[in-house]
Amino acid sequence: MLRASIETTGGEVDLRGVASGDDAELSAIPGAAALLGLVEAVVGLDGRTVDPGIAEAARARVRDELGTEALVDAAAVIGNFERMNRIADATGIPLDPPVNVATETLRAELGIDRYGSARNARPVKGWQRMLWRGIEPLARVGLRLVGRRTRSGGRLPSDSRPAGD
Repeated sequence: MLRASIETTGGEVDLRGVASGDDAELSAIPGAAALLGLVEAVVGLDGRTVDPGIAEAARARVRDELGTEALVDAAAVIGNFERMNRIADATGIPLDPPVNVATETLRAELGIDRYGSARNARPVKGWQRMLWRGIEPLARVGLRLVGRRTRSGGRLPSDSRPAGD
């Protein structure tokens, strides 16, 4: 989802910082290190329990660097992802096949497959990988067009009619 969101804006972001706080400074995302610190503090990564003092310091850092509104948004996103992941893991829901194929390279780059929830992912078959390699360039173009249309109020770039017509 993250890579698709980036594609719709036509931007490029180094996603290595998403999986490792060590690489957060490589990210073009404002406050990436503070945001990752918040995630690590409130989720309790690597089997650690959440330390209230560390969590409060992480919240304060996000608030100082990005503002209260960003802190609230970040907390909502963390809570939502945590909820979705717990439900998916508890019920053994695998990734949808198209998502599994489309994210194979990204998951490998970020080391996501080393997390416990990866046990629910089905192996990508050779034919799926080959098909994706052919479709991926078209998918990127399509995502960029969707992004442009969204930013232009629902019009295609070549459409001269006012929005809403």
